[in-house]
Amino acid sequence: MRRNDKEITDQAEIEAILQEAPVCRIGLCDRDQPYVVPVCFGYREGYLFFHSAPEGLKIEILRNNPRICFEMDIPGRLNGSGYPCDRGIWYRSVIGFGIAEFLVDPEEKRAGLTCIVAHYTNAPANIPETRISTVSIIRVRIISITGKKSG
Repeated sequence: MRRNDKEITDQAEIEAILQEAPVCRIGLCDRDQPYVVPVCFGYREGYLFFHSAPEGLKIEILRNNPRICFEMDIPGRLNGSGYPCDRGIWYRSVIGFGIAEFLVDPEEKRAGLTCIVAHYTNAPANIPETRISTVSIIRVRIISITGKKSG
């Protein structure tokens, strides 16, 4: 990281961003073309979970190349004054890399989907079996992660 003064080294602070961020953006590589897509997600014990329809561009790319980059951020307020180039946004963010795998075991899929639901609500995840069998659940093993903040 170029700006050491902005680096987050406290793992608890990185985990807090993973728990608080509303959206995860995943970066995939389709041969020589990058592809970035926002996803709803859950995080638990070094793994990200997201869901998808069982087909589509994201799924096709992941089947060919399971390596991903991900980014999450929590924006703050505008800071600075005067010239526009002297302004910025306070934020906290994480960027990481991981390996995606498609879950096939119904109980693993249920656990992944429950993790995603828990990220957005405190309500119990009463997930019908028909949903479990018709959705793709992707688990990403986090290989590396860094945090950055401003403000």
